[in-house]
Amino acid sequence: MTSSAPSGPAGPVLSQETQDFLAALASPTRQAILALFARGAELSVGEVAEQAGLGQSTASEQLKALRRAGTVLSRRDGKTVLYRADREGMTRVLADLQDYLRTCC
Repeated sequence: MTSSAPSGPAGPVLSQETQDFLAALASPTRQAILALFARGAELSVGEVAEQAGLGQSTASEQLKALRRAGTVLSRRDGKTVLYRADREGMTRVLADLQDYLRTCC
């Protein structure tokens, strides 16, 4: 099977999105936030902050990292920004990780 993982001087490299994904999942706080989106839940920053026991600015920063990592999507509804799990983004990142592991190991 041919891998689509890009290669660098030392061999295959992960995409920046995949690196961001792994960094995002390394945080227990972000893991807990991601779990709030189970079963298709869509939440505002304030709801995430309340349910995760975080300040609103902290929740916003954590959601920004999760969005960059391809794990959540956002949409505006009036003045409110709503977040939900990005299943397609996670599938894409996991495929990149699989390609990397097939190539490197």
